[in-house]
Amino acid sequence: MTCSEAVIQRIRYLCDERGLTINKLATLSGLTQSTLNNIIHGTNKSPTLNTLYKIATGLNMTVSEFLDFPEMNETIFNED
Repeated sequence: MTCSEAVIQRIRYLCDERGLTINKLATLSGLTQSTLNNIIHGTNKSPTLNTLYKIATGLNMTVSEFLDFPEMNETIFNED
């Protein structure tokens, strides 16, 4: 698993858990749907910290909370 795959997994999990579509998350985050789609589909493998901050804010989380999950904390990542 790569770091970007873990982030994608986290976004999908949190959206499912909260009943959000990617489009709704984009709106809540202040991002364009294309930006979020590029992350979800792996086109953008290195979202900036500012983008992660916006995603976390859209999910009512801090960046620390967003990145604090087992796959991120316990995985030795392959190169992206």
